Order: sequence, then structure tokens, then C-alpha cells
Amino acid sequence: MGNLKEVRTRIASISSNQKITSAMKMVSAAKFRRAQNAILTMRPYAEKLSEIISDIDVADGMDTPYHQVRKTEKVLLVVIASNKGLCGAFNSNIIKEANKRIDYYLQSNDNISLSLITIGKRSTDFFSKRTSFVTDSYIEILDKPGFDAISEVAETIMKRFCEKKYDKVELIYNRFKNSLTQIVSVEQFLPILTNNDIKEQQSNIQNDYIYEPDKKSILCEMIPLSLRSQFYRVVLDSLASEHGARMTAMQKATDNATELLKELKLTYNKARQTSITNEIIEIVSGAEALNG
Repeated sequence: MGNLKEVRTRIASISSNQKITSAMKMVSAAKFRRAQNAILTMRPYAEKLSEIISDIDVADGMDTPYHQVRKTEKVLLVVIASNKGLCGAFNSNIIKEANKRIDYYLQSNDNISLSLITIGKRSTDFFSKRTSFVTDSYIEILDKPGFDAISEVAETIMKRFCEKKYDKVELIYNRFKNSLTQIVSVEQFLPILTNNDIKEQQSNIQNDYIYEPDKKSILCEMIPLSLRSQFYRVVLDSLASEHGARMTAMQKATDNATELLKELKLTYNKARQTSITNEIIEIVSGAEALNG
């Protein structure tokens, strides 16, 4: 009977866990739909704006401080993770990629100065305890990801770049593809890639625009807007990826609990049947002994 009691305890425990993971899956599904709608709405706008900016020819000296390419001695890595766990390999993949970039820059130049800005509790906890590179951390902005709050972080980074505190800024995040697939991405934020850089990476055909009132005014207005939109899009990408990863992880956990419950109930029924059979044998054996 001790074995039966142990199996009953395990069944009750796994049933409780199954209810929790199922509820978390439904919550994540609701958050995922909102985050998915947000990124799918924002992405075309941000990408089109970036395309327009990349098409503006700055070869005639009309570039902005955000275009300045300097010797790479001071690098900022912006690591975007999540505030919560239970989302599979979402956070570990980001941390692994960030460590790769840190090793790459430290090995490429002994005199390089590295800085980290962490967004999300998971990346903040990991790098704050293990490195001295973290200069700023942002956790609350992921709870209510509004454009104003996120663009303030982008403004801070842009200002420091213009003040030459950083020579290069990279964003490390999970790019959303679908609920099952998140692509770990490293994206250069500053300096802005020039037309020649983009042509080397992609075979884009440059569009020809008519500027009103003039090219310089358009450039000065659109560049900061494009950078803020790009940063906002990256955070939305990460949020959609997070909720998709958590929804998938909780679905797998629920499915695993269901399979385990089937096996445990089968084991319990077999053990119970064996126990009943043994009791019947004992009763019959006792009765035969009395009759004899």
C-alpha cells in the first residue's frame, strides 16, 4: 500500500502542475496575440522608414552625427531579454550571444572599452553579477512597453553616441518570426549604415525622392525618428518572441504532464489490481485452511 500511496501523491502533484502550466499557457497566448499584433503593425512602418533613410545620399557632406564612423574603441551592447523565466531557451540564447560578442571585442582589441545596457531582469541579473560592463539597466519598461518610455532609452544612447562616449552600438535581441521560432539577432544601431554599406549587405536599388522643403531639413528630422522607431521595433520584436516562446514552453510542459499522468495512472491501476489479487488469494487460502 505504501507504493500505492506514493503513486497517488505523484499523480496529485503532477495534476496540480498540469493545471498551472495550462493556465500559464492561456495567459501567454493572450499576451502573445497582443504582442504579435503590435510588432506586425509596427514592423512595416519601421522598415519603410529605415529604407527611406538608407536611400538618402549623404555622400555630399550632409550627414548627421549619427552617421559618423569612428575607430572602434568604445562599444556599447544593448542586451534585451525578459523579466520572467519559463520561456524555454529564450533568455539563455540571448545571454550566450551577448557573451560571444563580448569575447569577440575583447579578443579583437586589448584596449577596447565595453559597456552594456541590459533591458529585462534576466539579462540584468546575469551580467550585473558576472561582469563590470553594465552601465544602465531597464526592467519596468517591459511591463508597459510604451513608445515614449522606450524612445527615452534610445534618446539616451543616441546622445551618448553624439558625445563620443560610444563609437559603436549593437542591439542583441530575439527577432520574432512565429510562435515557434525566434531568431537571435545582432543589429548595428549606431553609426547608421551608409548606402554603400547597405549595398554591400543587400542588393537594394536606391530610390530617387523629391525633398520638400529641403534635403537637410528632412535628414535632421527623420534620422532621430527612424532611430527611435527602430529601437521600439526591436523591443516589440523581443516581447512577441518572449510570449511566443513561453506559450510554446507551457504547451510542451502541459503535454508532458498529460503523458506522465497516463503512465502513472496505468502503474497505479496495475499496482492496485495486484494488491486486490493478493488479498483475494490470502482470503481463499485462509478459507481452504479452515475447511481442511
